[in-house]
Amino acid sequence: MTNTALALDPTRVRTFSVGFDRMFDRLVDEVTNVPTATNYPPYNIIKTSDTDYAIQVAVAGFNKDDIEIETKENTLTVKSKEKDSEVVDEVEYLHKGISNRAFTRAFTIADDVEVKGASYENGLLVITLERIIPETKKPRLIKIK
Repeated sequence: MTNTALALDPTRVRTFSVGFDRMFDRLVDEVTNVPTATNYPPYNIIKTSDTDYAIQVAVAGFNKDDIEIETKENTLTVKSKEKDSEVVDEVEYLHKGISNRAFTRAFTIADDVEVKGASYENGLLVITLERIIPETKKPRLIKIK
């Protein structure tokens, strides 16, 4: 297979679709702007029902006031707040295995997914999401006149 066979040509795909322009533009942006992979902080994405989801983010070493959650357009971003550089850790570590370095973790969410809330307990941040299906997107039969 050649590289041209794998190339994504949005103009060709648009010839048999209606109303997906924004989705194709976003897909091209996602494919061409691949960020460097990071595994910190680790996370789980859980489907709890047909319309409900949860994202669990392991944030040991942080308290809930150190974390910001923001939604903007189709992106859910979880990040640590900037720590005061003047605060000096007074503990002498013999081994420091729990990292509490600054982080930003972004998730792409669909147009019909809404963030319902977030909770923090025992170093685990849980963000709950719900897929809201509008009446116009639910299946319906069209009567032929």
